[in-house]
Amino acid sequence: MTAVLDRLGALLAGRWSRIGLALAAGVLAALVHPPFGFLPGLIAYPLLMLLAERSGSVRGAFWVGWLAGFGYFLVGCWWVAEAFLVNPAQAWMAPIAVSLLPAGVGLFWGCATALYRRFAPQGLTRVLVFAAMFALLEWLRGHVLTGFPWNPAGAGWRAGSAASQFASVVGVYGLGLVTVAAAAAFGPLVTPGPLKGRLGVALAGTAVFAALILGGSIRLAGIEVRETTTLIRIVQPDIDQESKWTPEAYRSIVDRYVNLTARSGAAQPDLIVWPEGALPASFNTVFAPGSPDGAAISRALQPGQTLLAGFGRGERDEDGRTRYYNSLIALHDEGGEGLRIAAIYDKHRLVPFGEYLPLGGLMSAMGIRSLVHMPADFSPGPTPAPMELPNGPRVQPLICYESLYPGFTPAGRGRPEWIVNVSNDAWFGATSGPLQHLNLASYRAIETGLPVVRATPTGVSAMIDPWGRVIQDQRLDSGESGVIDARLPAPIGTTVYGRFGDVVFWLMLLLTLTPLIPIRRFIRA
Repeated sequence: MTAVLDRLGALLAGRWSRIGLALAAGVLAALVHPPFGFLPGLIAYPLLMLLAERSGSVRGAFWVGWLAGFGYFLVGCWWVAEAFLVNPAQAWMAPIAVSLLPAGVGLFWGCATALYRRFAPQGLTRVLVFAAMFALLEWLRGHVLTGFPWNPAGAGWRAGSAASQFASVVGVYGLGLVTVAAAAAFGPLVTPGPLKGRLGVALAGTAVFAALILGGSIRLAGIEVRETTTLIRIVQPDIDQESKWTPEAYRSIVDRYVNLTARSGAAQPDLIVWPEGALPASFNTVFAPGSPDGAAISRALQPGQTLLAGFGRGERDEDGRTRYYNSLIALHDEGGEGLRIAAIYDKHRLVPFGEYLPLGGLMSAMGIRSLVHMPADFSPGPTPAPMELPNGPRVQPLICYESLYPGFTPAGRGRPEWIVNVSNDAWFGATSGPLQHLNLASYRAIETGLPVVRATPTGVSAMIDPWGRVIQDQRLDSGESGVIDARLPAPIGTTVYGRFGDVVFWLMLLLTLTPLIPIRRFIRA
């Protein structure tokens, strides 16, 4: 053991070895997430804790954390390059985006390790402080400047697995706190101190992992997905983003959606779901008076059916200015009276540089708007709220990026019976991005106890049960064209997280920070 400690101490003391180990820690942690599922990568968290402790200063600990965060988000978010390769004129921006994103988001990891280095107490309880600091900065990453909650630590467990079920109580951030604490408990094994105490902490970490798996297995044991009478058709036409905007492809795209919508099945669907930005034209254009495309869509629907379709749309405000929205529009077939707009949901949480340009006036003056090919910004819609449908249960829409955010679905009297997530993952091709997006969206099912219906142009479209599991044979992957006809699963009872949100997470966070409270000072007082 002494030889191991000496060797590890030498590695942690060397500048270049610390840089290499920090980057390796980030990469290992990223490999825990889909599509890799490399759970031994959890060793990254005790390694990062040890690296922060052996840094010579708070500043050194910050750079260790930043390097790990850079490696983590480089592996986890490299797929953003695909969006820039769709347009050859923007391809030169791909390496810049792939570098700047992890460099910026990695600052949160750097702050976490810096805070830990500044406040960590001596002894074995430092494991709890490390996990608390890390979880706090993960939560902030999901909220600061609208947030970027991609691949939080808790989502390393595959959605629908036994361990993932604890998110129904504490949410994905609470699950991350528990996961990091349990993994970091193995760090003291290779540090000086009484062996009995170090083994005890490691055994406690093992017990936490076992409890996550056992508790989740008990929750999943014997459950049965109950189906409602609502039949839903999910349409996936397999349209890649690169060819979507060519004039020659437009007619073919309309025909694909119309034909899949009208396809005969064992029973007539009540609701039909198209993905985000389904057609390369605005809602105003497609359904303008006399439009043949609007007429074709109307003919594809049967009386009593409702189409939930993602469209961009323009609307004049009170000042006469046109505002643009990324919307999900419910179109109900009234029979002989044609289609009527039954409900509209406008996307609330927009993607920076994708749907709006931060500091738009300044960026336009600098010429950035022309570089990112954004003639105008989308406007954010109101706070997410469920939609009432004429022939289906109340639904909470989440458009693309919004499915990353916990807490957008209300509980209580306003609780919907299902979630619909329409997305355009075609921007990211057959990369890890769509698979990770599916995993993250599935956590909204676990947290709320609601089924999730997911529609994309070319994968991954799926029916997800209230426990976060993709229902067998109700999934279309990248490159597949077709429809999913399935009965909507019934929701389960309101979960603890659905009722209280992040309150339980904050209570856990305060509990793990108790080693920082100067108890002796209070006793003397």
